[in-house]
Amino acid sequence: MIIPVLLNSEQGRRIAEAIRNRFADATDAACREAVAAILDRVRREGDAAVLDYCRRFDCPVMSLATLRATAEEFDRAEQEAGEDLRQSIRFAAERIRRFHERELEDSWLLTRDDGVVTGRLVRPVDSAGLYVPGGKGGSTPLVSSVLMNGIPAQIAGVRRRVMVTPPGRDGRVSPALLLAAREIGIDEVYKIGSAWAIGALAYGTAAIPRVDVLVGPGNQYVAEAKRQVTGRVRIDMLAGPSEVLIVADAAAEAAFVAADMLAQAEHDPQALAMVITTSGQLAAAVGKELERQLPLLPRADIARAALAERGLILVADNLDAAVDLANETAIEHLELQVAEPWQWLPKIRHAGAVFLGNWTPEAAGDYVAGPNHVLPTMGTARIASALGVETFLKKSSIISYSRQALEADSEHIRRLAGLEGLTAHANSVAVRLDRG
Repeated sequence: MIIPVLLNSEQGRRIAEAIRNRFADATDAACREAVAAILDRVRREGDAAVLDYCRRFDCPVMSLATLRATAEEFDRAEQEAGEDLRQSIRFAAERIRRFHERELEDSWLLTRDDGVVTGRLVRPVDSAGLYVPGGKGGSTPLVSSVLMNGIPAQIAGVRRRVMVTPPGRDGRVSPALLLAAREIGIDEVYKIGSAWAIGALAYGTAAIPRVDVLVGPGNQYVAEAKRQVTGRVRIDMLAGPSEVLIVADAAAEAAFVAADMLAQAEHDPQALAMVITTSGQLAAAVGKELERQLPLLPRADIARAALAERGLILVADNLDAAVDLANETAIEHLELQVAEPWQWLPKIRHAGAVFLGNWTPEAAGDYVAGPNHVLPTMGTARIASALGVETFLKKSSIISYSRQALEADSEHIRRLAGLEGLTAHANSVAVRLDRG
């Protein structure tokens, strides 16, 4: 399966660099050119282009009239979904909402004795678009993505939240996705996917008004489309295939470690599942557990391909070396399956999310723990954060001067403006004070 490798510092640097370069490797020139052509056509032709792509690749009978999910489709989804699923969606939504409510920022003002008032005005964007994959034929609807993307936007106060998701060949989308959307107050759902959905949300069409922020996971075409429309809209992040790095010592359970590796590997053949352990015995045991657990998975072929290409079990001399490589890697999901995980948390500088202890599988964070599961990948946790309420907020500065305050500050303003050669700036102060 995977042969454990004794880790040295040079290997660690090479591994970390390879992870940071994954998106560049995954997005080839052909993909970039294809996406650019799709976006250009959507920008020029609008609904006609969107419908053409949808009919060719997803639903041959899609029409402008059936592009948006109807109230009847939402009602049917309610009827088709079982009570158990409804309860799980509500349970997860409540946990996610409770966590993200702590992130909401307030506007604030700072006053000075001379009459100057400065501050920050925090306001939501007007609209947000959520891209939600449904899997081939709607077979794997990502209900958690609806909740993780839609709830922070709701808390931020975004007035218009719109969801796009690829339809099946019959023109339907998964009832589970519609149920999740209704649960968090989204009723504007369009049955489109891939790069043309991103183009429609970014540029707008007659049927689909444009949005201000665009979030959600997808394949390389979706990711590349988001990259190309950045600037026209804000995006959450450029995310690559899912990643987990498990730091483990002799106190870890091999079965737990292997199960968490497989939980990432089943996502995608490009997913990264990596372990750094201080125990050679554990490394060997994890390999055996992978061989035992893998054949039991329905998505075993996907997981096997991911492990073959990107699975790693590394043996480090000590936990300091393991944590150093974890920081260098800046992984999406970092698990600390060690005897004293809280002791090592202060040493973690770069990670999308940190999972502490043997009883904290990454899957808990994917669904019900509360923190957002939209996380930076490919080493970008060095500079980026999880999606949150702030993704849907913008901040405006507030400045108000009295005459007394402007007189007091005028010398400094004019001096600095003169230094920069901006005489009109200086004059805009002088003209006010000269009026007596």
